[in-house]
Amino acid sequence: MFDAMQMEVLFDAARDASHRAYAPYSAFPVGAAILTSSGTIYSGCNVENAAYPVGTCAEAGAIAAMVAQGEQQIAGIAIYGARANPCMPCGACRQRISEFSNPTTVVITQGHDGSLQQHPIAELLPHAFGPRQLASTL
Repeated sequence: MFDAMQMEVLFDAARDASHRAYAPYSAFPVGAAILTSSGTIYSGCNVENAAYPVGTCAEAGAIAAMVAQGEQQIAGIAIYGARANPCMPCGACRQRISEFSNPTTVVITQGHDGSLQQHPIAELLPHAFGPRQLASTL
């Protein structure tokens, strides 16, 4: 889905965000960068809290930044973690990503060895619960 230049820009944003993560308890900094359907990139980092586990994941931060700017469609998301191979999104973040995606939205992960993995969100969260299931009840 992404060409090499787009992936490089997206991972630069994710890596940059990971350097600003606030992870004093886990020592597990993560950065995420979203490319929207408009071509804009939004990034986020994990932010931990002494009242563990009240922190925020990097993906949630990037999604919040995207929504705060009036966008709601993820074309792709890059996730970088310096201490994992690969740095996959947690279950809650898979649900968050799914909420603003279509089944083919690409999730690209990178860990400390530099290797990349790409997965459509439907593969990471098959049979997702989302807005379509609620449409009949509203």
